Amino acid sequence: MADQVYFDDVTAGDDIPQLSLVVDETQMFFFSAATYNGHRIHYDKSWARKVEGYPGVLVHGPLQAALLIRAVTDWIGGDGRLITYAVRNRAPAFAGQELTFGGRVTATREVDGRGLVDLEITGRRGDEVLMPGTATVSLPLRGNS
Repeated sequence: MADQVYFDDVTAGDDIPQLSLVVDETQMFFFSAATYNGHRIHYDKSWARKVEGYPGVLVHGPLQAALLIRAVTDWIGGDGRLITYAVRNRAPAFAGQELTFGGRVTATREVDGRGLVDLEITGRRGDEVLMPGTATVSLPLRGNS
């Protein structure tokens, strides 16, 4: 687990650590099964290519959103809390592509003894933004944990 991030140490403009990974076809199959998603574009390469016209199986939008939030929750540590998030899936990702998830602090404020941090978050393939979004997290104040 990452070190705890404290509100006192965060300022607007800070980048959060990126999570980079490659989603493979086995992960796609298991995510489809776990979420009861029977759409074959997520686990059947032949179907995705021949019937749907894609170059391969598509990474689920909800899986991309989960990985994006994982980048956030990995950063905030065990005493941080995810308060809100919203994302929009703008472009497809395909199994075997390197994807990067991360974000940047856009604002900080103290409310009722909590340190709230607003983030602009993104899922990317190279320089292309596939999934933009926003999140707000609560971080402990140094000395209050």
